[in-house]
Amino acid sequence: MLALIQTILLALDIYWWILIASAIFSWLYAFNVVNPRNPVVGTIGTFLYKATEPVLRPIRNILPDMGGIDISPIIVLLGLYFLRQFIIITVAPLVL
Repeated sequence: MLALIQTILLALDIYWWILIASAIFSWLYAFNVVNPRNPVVGTIGTFLYKATEPVLRPIRNILPDMGGIDISPIIVLLGLYFLRQFIIITVAPLVL
C-alpha cells in the first residue's frame, strides 16, 4: 500500500511541474520569446495544452473575468498541494 501512496505522490509532483511548465510556456508564447512555427515548440505546446487544459478549463469557467489575468493554474497548484498534504498527513499514517 505504501508503494501505491508513493506512486500517487509522484504523479502529483509530476503534474505540478507540468502545470508550472505550461504557465511559463504560455508566457513565452504570449511575448513571442519562442517561435510558434518551430515544430518542436509546437509539439511541446500541444502536449502542455492537452495535459493541463482538462483540469484548468472547468476552473476558468467558474472564475470571473479578471481582465486577462489567468489564476486558474494557481488554484490548481493549491489544490494539488492540499491533496498531497492530505495524503501524507491523513491517509499515509492510516495505511502504515
